[in-house]
Amino acid sequence: MLVFTKFKSLYSRFAGRQNIQDANKIETPPQRFIDLVGGGDFKAVGDEFLNHFIQLAQLSPDHRVLDIGCGTGRMAIPLTSFLSKKGSYEGFDIVREMVTWCQKNITPKFPKFRFKVADVFNSLYEKNGINKGEKFHFPFHDKEFDFIFLTSVFTHMLPDEMENYLAEISRTIRPGGKCLITYFILNESSLKCILDQKSTFQFKHQYQGCFIDQVDVPEAAVGYEEEKIKSLFAKYSFILDSIHYGNWCGRKEYVSFQDIIILKKKDS
Repeated sequence: MLVFTKFKSLYSRFAGRQNIQDANKIETPPQRFIDLVGGGDFKAVGDEFLNHFIQLAQLSPDHRVLDIGCGTGRMAIPLTSFLSKKGSYEGFDIVREMVTWCQKNITPKFPKFRFKVADVFNSLYEKNGINKGEKFHFPFHDKEFDFIFLTSVFTHMLPDEMENYLAEISRTIRPGGKCLITYFILNESSLKCILDQKSTFQFKHQYQGCFIDQVDVPEAAVGYEEEKIKSLFAKYSFILDSIHYGNWCGRKEYVSFQDIIILKKKDS
């Protein structure tokens, strides 16, 4: 397992003391919300990914950031202590209750952190959503963001929806901007772990161009073949910057639970 020994020094270097104090005053979300986004140690996961943003994607304090699938601010809260006065954050999610919690508990202390509801259907998280993910238009301007991230979003999204989101990310990110995405990537290594029964998920069912774990709830866990997603990145003008494999399938060496991909938008 990769150990990030530089995190404390990076955090101290960029984070303002007052911002840290204010962030510490944000209460922990209700446990039912934490369980809905995967459970675990809410603060530890947020701190882990702030470190990934800095070290793997070169996030800067002055960046304008978009969080797709913001949940109850698991990533937003640590970012309040990192982004400078020049930086800003936008987040959206399909679960209205969680967005409302962020609007009430984070935005009043950090006005440059804004949260929106995306009225999108998902069989796991929002069965009453009006819009389909494959048609959803991000409510932001072209080339607006320096850094965009999605944690545990494409792991619950089917191919047409995922491709539309990639197109929208490509539209809203600036040339040279970075994007961090987590996936369940199916390749020779992960498939071997699955066959050896080391994996958390089996992905036995082929479904609409991807592989799923549960037939009755397809979006519960979605796996993608590595070569197919690489071709999509190129289609939407992204350069594959790096891949950091996770231990969801039982790997002994890993960076996080899910696989992490870093993309860079082509300059032209």
